[in-house]
Order: sequence, then structure tokens, then C-alpha cells
Amino acid sequence: MKHKDNHTDVLILKKGEGREYHCGTMKAIFKADENETNEKYSISEWWLEPNSEGPGAHQHKENDEVFYVLEGTVSILIGDKWIAADKGSFIRIPAKTSHDFKNNTDHRAGVLNFFIPGGFERNMPSIVKWFEDHK
Repeated sequence: MKHKDNHTDVLILKKGEGREYHCGTMKAIFKADENETNEKYSISEWWLEPNSEGPGAHQHKENDEVFYVLEGTVSILIGDKWIAADKGSFIRIPAKTSHDFKNNTDHRAGVLNFFIPGGFERNMPSIVKWFEDHK
């Protein structure tokens, strides 16, 4: 059963389901956000095409982020150091820590992202527009 805008209902999404946002060579699929979680967290998949850049280095003032690599190898910037995170890797990035991610390989890569607390999805329309304007 799939319910929108109700954080007390069960939410079940099949593979590939969710709200999609296309950001250049990245695709985000939001599985649950503030509407479903009472603003406690947002969960999304981020898929990167081979040899593609990510969002660019940034930080969040009040939000922790968790990344879990679903497929491939993702390069993740934490502070000023890049690491190669293979499938199954778990990375927690505390608030106020500069970070980025990209795919330096010849294969598609994906991460599951937990944004705590929720609300990141509010930025997605402007992020999509930025990528459309900067092709």
C-alpha cells in the first residue's frame, strides 16, 4: 500500500518507484520525505552515470547525512579528502561537514541517502532547474 502525505500510514514502494528528479547525469528518486516522515528524515536514491560529477562540494548547517552504496563505487568527498566507497559501504557525514560525491568509474553507481531531519526535497525543484540551466 502506498500513501502520500500521511506519516502514520505504512509506505511500500517497489524498485524504481518514488518521486524522480533528473539532475544532469544524476537521477534522484525520493522514497520518503517530510510528508511521510513527519519531517524526521528524507530517504532518496541517487544514481550517477559512468564518469559523472555529483552535486558539487557543499555542507548542511543542521542536517546529518548518511550514504549507503547500493551499486558500483562512489567517490565521496568528506572535508578535504576523497574516499572510494564500494557497494555496501556506509558513510555518516555530520552537519557542517563539507562533502560531495561523484562516479569516477565506467559503470553506473548508486547510493541510498538519509537526510536527517527531513526537508531536503524542498530544494529539488531549484536543483533540477540549476542542472537544466547549466548543461
